[in-house]
Amino acid sequence: MDSPHGAAVKAEDFGLKGPRGWAFRGVGIDARPGSLIAVEGPSGSGRTCLLLALTGRMKPTSGHAEVGGHRLPKRMAAVRRIAALGPVCGVNELDQALTVAEQLREGALLQRRYEAPLRALLRPRGERRASSRARIEAALDAAGLDLATLPKGPRTSVRDLERLEAVRLSVAIALLGSPRLLALDDLDMKLSDAERAEAWALLRSVAAEGTTVLAVCSEAPDDALVLRTGPAEPAAGQDTDTDTDTDTENDDDTKGADDALAEAGRA
Repeated sequence: MDSPHGAAVKAEDFGLKGPRGWAFRGVGIDARPGSLIAVEGPSGSGRTCLLLALTGRMKPTSGHAEVGGHRLPKRMAAVRRIAALGPVCGVNELDQALTVAEQLREGALLQRRYEAPLRALLRPRGERRASSRARIEAALDAAGLDLATLPKGPRTSVRDLERLEAVRLSVAIALLGSPRLLALDDLDMKLSDAERAEAWALLRSVAAEGTTVLAVCSEAPDDALVLRTGPAEPAAGQDTDTDTDTDTENDDDTKGADDALAEAGRA
């Protein structure tokens, strides 16, 4: 029997600490291939850092994780090869100056250049173009993005897309490489309730086809496996009164996440 396409995601006491505090810590999960995983928490709580760490883009400092059989932090490069990352501010973003067609062609070109075997690169140009068109059409279909419905069709500028359309385009570009793990940041940002429901329905369909999905959000759906980020819970019997030390620690957690994201942007 063939092994599942999606990547299993496991973590135990997973954490990342920067110069000014923890970005996240104590994370644990055991998700099967094809799972829908939501990283839930308020902005600044380290949720994007957790996304980047689980996709091999940031090096954790405590505990361990395993993605598709590749152990982190030892095999970060191997995890990056099987995990497709959607837009992350300052790290990996859609190019607002391109049209939708240009963004898709650029994505297909990068996939062919960096992931295809040498013999594929030596195929006749017409055959390569036909293959790219087929991959783009399949990815658009999976992402539910019909270019004919856009204001200027495929010549629509990326900057003119509605937020949900940009999400669908990001998913399509990520799926061009047939990833085992699809990771998206700020999924529900600037979406109405109806649009949020559509976005989660899209990710459910991707997961149903076997690809593991990891999405950062402010509010997770009931059917997702949830990783929550934010200030650590107090231990049993610990005084829960708010005091100066606690406020400083929580502020350091936020600063730690900001530091880690800034470092990822420079990488």
